[in-house]
Amino acid sequence: MEPTLKTLSRPARPHAWLLAAALCLFGLSAAQAGPLMDRIKNRLAPARPPVESIKDVTYGSDEAQRFDVYRAKDAEDAPVIFMVHGGAWRLGNKDASRVVDHKVDRWVPKGFIVVSVNYRLLPDADPLEQARDVAQALTTAQAQAADWGGDPAKFILMGHSAGAHLVALIHASPVLATGLGAKPWLGAVLLDSAALDVVRIMEAKHPKLYDRAFGRDPGFWQATSPWHQMSKGAAPVLAVCSTQREDACRQADRYRDKAASMGTRASVLRQDLSHGDINAQLGEPGAYTRSVEQFMTRLDPVVATRLRHP
Repeated sequence: MEPTLKTLSRPARPHAWLLAAALCLFGLSAAQAGPLMDRIKNRLAPARPPVESIKDVTYGSDEAQRFDVYRAKDAEDAPVIFMVHGGAWRLGNKDASRVVDHKVDRWVPKGFIVVSVNYRLLPDADPLEQARDVAQALTTAQAQAADWGGDPAKFILMGHSAGAHLVALIHASPVLATGLGAKPWLGAVLLDSAALDVVRIMEAKHPKLYDRAFGRDPGFWQATSPWHQMSKGAAPVLAVCSTQREDACRQADRYRDKAASMGTRASVLRQDLSHGDINAQLGEPGAYTRSVEQFMTRLDPVVATRLRHP
């Protein structure tokens, strides 16, 4: 299947101070102002430059080995956010709205490219094979990034749930990707994975979904456990965890501590959000998105400059 190019128009918000000034002139109360502000935003917001989407870029022979690219038409030397969806290693899709919408809306206008990745799922591929798929997708995306206006040396890896596990495994053991030709990346953002120490999960009472993914072989547990595969010299990492899922934060803390002990800059961001909203709300204006961007800002001066773009 050949990649397809689509153009998406996404409206921008008008400047808040203009709205506030208009409301003051009319002498409206805050309660009265809400509906009027919404109407002004919808009617007067200038259109952002359109977002182009390049669909179904191939990185392997299987139908699932595809990724989508979201960029501004005039992208130049753009940092790339490389996003891997979740779904218990057997579900999920690269174009799900909770995976891409707010991330594209937030970061493409700031001068980033967003790549959203599919990979083979259970039972066709186990998690180690899935990690290799993601690594191959990364290698392919870096090789083609300049063609989209991207910078192959400025990739930020990001994944949610099972996708966060796969990103964490590559982050912990970069040879999975560099052995395929991938270049080093700037850092990784793990969105609420509770599978950072697979051995600990499998040796305790656990949901059946982990049996389907990791089976009964302790050797395979270790091979697919980011905590056990951690090596020195890994890129900086931020583990976001839902405080509504106690084990997710425990695992994030242990992953951070081991990474830090091996010389990696690592941190944990706790959020009082559901597992799904950790993914869906990233990119929405607010403290959560700003906190993730603070981590990203420290990765590279160009990234920091782009994130300051209004």
